Amino acid sequence: MLNSTNSFSSSNSDKEENSKIRVAAIQMASGPSVSANLEEALRLIELAVTQQAKLVVLPEYFCIMGMQDTDTLKVREKPGGGVIQTFLSETATRSRIWLIGGSVPLISQIPDKIFNSCLVYDDAGEQVARYDKIHLFGFSHGNERFAEEKTIKAGDKVIAIDSPFGRIGLSICYDLRFPELYRMMGKIDIILAPSAFTAITGKAHWETLIRARAIENQAYVIAPAQGGYHVSGRETNGDSMIVDPWGGIMNRLSRGPGVVVAAIDPAYQASVRTSLPALEHRCLYPQ
Repeated sequence: MLNSTNSFSSSNSDKEENSKIRVAAIQMASGPSVSANLEEALRLIELAVTQQAKLVVLPEYFCIMGMQDTDTLKVREKPGGGVIQTFLSETATRSRIWLIGGSVPLISQIPDKIFNSCLVYDDAGEQVARYDKIHLFGFSHGNERFAEEKTIKAGDKVIAIDSPFGRIGLSICYDLRFPELYRMMGKIDIILAPSAFTAITGKAHWETLIRARAIENQAYVIAPAQGGYHVSGRETNGDSMIVDPWGGIMNRLSRGPGVVVAAIDPAYQASVRTSLPALEHRCLYPQ
């Protein structure tokens, strides 16, 4: 595990240790089979639970990375029902964790488009939040071309929720390039950024974006990713990580399926915000 090395390091007192909360980012290399992906997700969630994680976040499209973009249309679900949502609810209940389905394809009003939705389940298996991805990825470089607007309907609501772990802001992948989204959330303690960054853009920008969002919001960032080669031939960047409010990388996993676990510390976060009250110094945004 890589720990932040700075003057704001937390002490090791029993009281502070008891206040820390273990969280996990799940890295996958999902394929076109929903059932196989759910089986792999369960294996990794259970591994996170054995490490005492209470908040577990799956990557974008943990349930399907198809042979083509339109494959998500074939497995889209109605809100509140379906194999994928049932899996998330039942797993959260059984494991007694808060579980975030990084993104799930849900039906939209447009027949040939889905919502790419991040779903949050509490430890009783209740869905307590839904965020529909607002910023849709477009990229063209060599043989790689992506145009999410062809199959995805953009969301239009900024979502932040209260939880036992602090106030959580929801986002998905490409959203990371738009810092104003997080400013609109107000003061948030944790940012979730489930992703499937391409290898090209990920190598160039992933770590920088994650650390920047942590620093400017003085928030923990949990960033689970797709990481590896997929059956379709696509390569995703991986490098799932958890970053602290000072921008320090607490833990990361470069490639392949696995679990990234770290302990978030509200007392440490408070010390950062007290020592450098940047959130109180904002002039261009409402407090």
